[in-house]
Amino acid sequence: MLRWKPELYGRSLLRLSDLSDEEMLSLVQLAIDLKARRRAGVRGDLLRRRQVALIFEKSSTRTRNSASIAIRDEGGGAEYLSTNDIHLGSKESVKDTARVLGRLFDGILFRGFKQSTVETLAAYSGVPVWNGLTDDFHPTQILADLMTIQESFGRLKGLKVAYVGDGRNNVANTLMFGCVKAGAHFVNCTPDVLVPDPALVQEAREVGKRNGASVEIVSDPKGGVAGANVIYTDVWVSMGEEAQMEQRLSLLRPYQVNMELMRATGNMGGELMFLHCLPAFHDRETAMTAESGALEVTDDVFEAPFSKVFDEAENRMHTIKALYVSAMVDGGGF
Repeated sequence: MLRWKPELYGRSLLRLSDLSDEEMLSLVQLAIDLKARRRAGVRGDLLRRRQVALIFEKSSTRTRNSASIAIRDEGGGAEYLSTNDIHLGSKESVKDTARVLGRLFDGILFRGFKQSTVETLAAYSGVPVWNGLTDDFHPTQILADLMTIQESFGRLKGLKVAYVGDGRNNVANTLMFGCVKAGAHFVNCTPDVLVPDPALVQEAREVGKRNGASVEIVSDPKGGVAGANVIYTDVWVSMGEEAQMEQRLSLLRPYQVNMELMRATGNMGGELMFLHCLPAFHDRETAMTAESGALEVTDDVFEAPFSKVFDEAENRMHTIKALYVSAMVDGGGF
């Protein structure tokens, strides 16, 4: 039987802090249940006649397809709207676009640049709005990450998750909050010039106190990953930062996730997982330059049995579906 918290009905998700710890974990469990339901061959109608607008300023493989399939699986529909399709923030203000789309759609998923854009959509549309990625946060990704860890280890609380790389990007910021809200210890292994906003770190540490979880920011990757159960990395150069490529590559090469770093966890024979939100530059086929080869992760780690990157990618769809169901279907509850 599918269950979800009635308090989530009509709610937006702009960052993980919008959810209580219990609400976040309930969404992870709902996603696990929805995945089992789909694998049992059930295509339901929980979202019948619901329509979602997908506003994308940034290109995507996982978010776009996950967001589309999630609603169609349950009888609804999605309309993909790139910046070439609508006047968002150009001929028409974000505020006015929100008020138009809110009268036509039952929900809006936004993937773009400014956090203020998704916040304005939520403030004026009158329907649930979900953050599919902004420069500051990526909550739909981290819900899928937590789901993948829960599926593999059967728990989240007490685990140690080490993020290695660009420590102030949207994934690192949101993973930090996802971990402490779930009671997992979080370590951000990053150069001193790429540390996250101290205010965010302090906020996360306050959340961690109530769940027995810690937050560490360290510059030594091998020391930082010691005892880790999950090693997580992301691309070194995000969309919009291509001009900084050479500087970023030079700065982050010591933070490459390779087998030596995985062995430094001390957990090679135990509970150990590698995650990456994708796309990943792990071989010459995906190299940013002809000379660069693997960047943030080596191919042997990416293809190892402990790599769960494609489970993680699939789980984007199940967790977005959980958001849709909980926000657009009244009557669910524990």
